[in-house]
Amino acid sequence: MPIFEFHCSDCEKDSEVLVRSSRWEGTPCPHCGSKKLAKKFSTFASSVAGESAPSCSGVPKSCGMCGTGKPHSH
Repeated sequence: MPIFEFHCSDCEKDSEVLVRSSRWEGTPCPHCGSKKLAKKFSTFASSVAGESAPSCSGVPKSCGMCGTGKPHSH
């Protein structure tokens, strides 16, 4: 079951909602109950067992870790 990101036009809050089918229309806002949700464009993250995190190449911002506050080195 996919998790979608929505924006509610009534309460102006964003939410992540687990949707049981591809028919997400009519899903209520978890904050206010409104059904005026708009699906947001979002990306997903995945990993494969044995894969390692990206490493720094020595060039700032090339590794994807710069600016995240996570420890790494160049």
